[in-house]
Amino acid sequence: MNRRRGPWTLRTRLVVSAVALIAVVAAVIGSVTTIAFRSYMYGKLDDQLHSITVRASKPPLGAGGPMPGGAPQGDDPLAFVDARGLPVGAFGAVLADDGSVTESRVVAESSSTPGLGTEDGGKPMTGAQQSALEAADTPVDGGAQSIDLPGLGSNRVEAVTGPQGTTILVGIPAAEVSSALTILILVEVCVTGAGLIAAGIAGAAMVGVALRPLRRVAATATRVSELPLHSGEVALLERVPEAEADPRTEVGQVGAALNRMLGHVGSALEVRQESEMRVRQFVADASHELRTPLASIRGYAELTRRGREETGPDTRHALGRIESEAERMTGMVEDLLLLARLDAGRPLSHESTDLSPVVVDAVSDARAAGQGDHHWRLELPDEPATVYGDPTRLHQVLVNLLANARTHTPPGTTVTVRVRATAGHPWVTLEVQDDGPGIPPRLLPHVFERFARGDASRSRHAGSTGLGLAIVHAVIAAHGGRVGVASVPGHTVFAVHLPALPVVAPHSQQGDRLSTSA
Repeated sequence: MNRRRGPWTLRTRLVVSAVALIAVVAAVIGSVTTIAFRSYMYGKLDDQLHSITVRASKPPLGAGGPMPGGAPQGDDPLAFVDARGLPVGAFGAVLADDGSVTESRVVAESSSTPGLGTEDGGKPMTGAQQSALEAADTPVDGGAQSIDLPGLGSNRVEAVTGPQGTTILVGIPAAEVSSALTILILVEVCVTGAGLIAAGIAGAAMVGVALRPLRRVAATATRVSELPLHSGEVALLERVPEAEADPRTEVGQVGAALNRMLGHVGSALEVRQESEMRVRQFVADASHELRTPLASIRGYAELTRRGREETGPDTRHALGRIESEAERMTGMVEDLLLLARLDAGRPLSHESTDLSPVVVDAVSDARAAGQGDHHWRLELPDEPATVYGDPTRLHQVLVNLLANARTHTPPGTTVTVRVRATAGHPWVTLEVQDDGPGIPPRLLPHVFERFARGDASRSRHAGSTGLGLAIVHAVIAAHGGRVGVASVPGHTVFAVHLPALPVVAPHSQQGDRLSTSA
């Protein structure tokens, strides 16, 4: 399976780019050096070859007499091959008019003594070597050219007209030049490779040091991203250090821009916090002030309805509705006041609380309020499910969850309340499960928001204020716990997780699980 390669880091891109640039420059320098050295070496070789061809084109000194050193000269056109100073492998060959080699001689060993013949200083060329010379088109006085001969390797060859008018090919080996070029190229490759490795290591270290300020800027941004900025009072004190906020450098420009952005965000958070505090204070004050008139409305309506004066059915119905709506408004005001206090961070009354009795009481109240329309089940652990919290508020959490299950599921639905507590486990889990129709998917992410309503059943006619689950979330958060919901048709579970306390005393309970059904 092909996996897509991740993007390179800035450090990697910089180092690779620098090393690639150095490699290109080294390749250009090496190529130019090699070409220049090759031209120089072949120039010297061609000069040496030309001096030999000049010697081959001139008649021997004292023709018919002895050569310098006592060797007889005669009319040998290849006598120059036996002269001293020629390198081993140098050769001469006489070409006929049809281009065939009629005579050839190769220096087999250095001719230190003049007048050495073919038996001592030279030997005839092989048939394959002569065939290679015949196949090469070497013009007379056309300059030197390279020819590969079997057994002799690469040679520089030049054709010249001899003293008797014959065409003479003169050649000297180019092995030393080729060897020198090979050594030069090998040295260039090794030095370039070692240089690139050293440049990569040094470049990685230098780029790492150069990018260190950028990493500090990124670390500042990471710390800011981890702050809980969505709610509550936030002190946004993180800033990029002044050393990394100098606008005269590229990294400093990024740091300075980040500091300006953090300043704007901090100012916006302060304004948001002040606005939230004003709204919370207003809600708390309004809720507190509304409690007294609502209580008066309920009292006067009940007093009028129970008075001695005879009232008509319409009046009694109106008074009953006034009491009902006043009671509902009183519940909403109490809920708003509780949420305002929790938002303000007012501490709750914490104490060691066993959830099992609280669950039993809440389920009993829900069964009585439901008038037998639902089936209620309890699943409690053998050991105490002890948490450190406010028993009154935890009871309210259970009441709201059970009221939510009772209100928004049809009659006959089975509601199971389950408490899970494991010895040594840091959490106690409370679950309220029902087999009702479930929560619509579009509403599921918003069930814990305030005044969240889904359909007609979640309306004022059903007595819902839309604050029950919001209170559950706020109370559990104030206890340091968390609450979640999972829902599909036929299976809805609200799960509450609270920090557990170690069991202090054994809790006697018959059976390993209490299960009741209505």
